[in-house]
Amino acid sequence: MTHRTNLTTQPIQPASLGKRMVVGAGIGLILIALFLSGVKDPNPAWGKLWMIRPLIIVPLAGAMGGLCNYFIIRFRNQVGVNKAIAVIVSGLVFIIGLWLGMVLGLDGTLWD
Repeated sequence: MTHRTNLTTQPIQPASLGKRMVVGAGIGLILIALFLSGVKDPNPAWGKLWMIRPLIIVPLAGAMGGLCNYFIIRFRNQVGVNKAIAVIVSGLVFIIGLWLGMVLGLDGTLWD
C-alpha cells in the first residue's frame, strides 16, 4: 500500500507581499532622508548628485527586508516555528538588511 500525501503549496499573495515591500521601502526612505537632511556642507569631491545613490539603495534594501519578512512569517508553520520567534527573526533580518543597505548606499561619502 502506498502512502500518498497531498502537499499543497499556498500561492504567493501579491497584495500582502507588495504591502510589506512598500512599507519596508518607506521605512528605508524615511530613515535615509532624515540621515541625509543633517548634512550641511558635503565634501565637494563627492559630486553634486551624491545623495542619489543612498536614496535608491536604502529603500531597495528596505523592500528586500519586507520580502524576507513576508516569507519568514508565511512559512513559519511549515518549519514549525513559534510566531513570536518568527516575528523576532524577521525583525532582526529587516534591521540587519537595512543597516547593510545604508552602509552600501553611503559608502564613499558619509560612510568612509
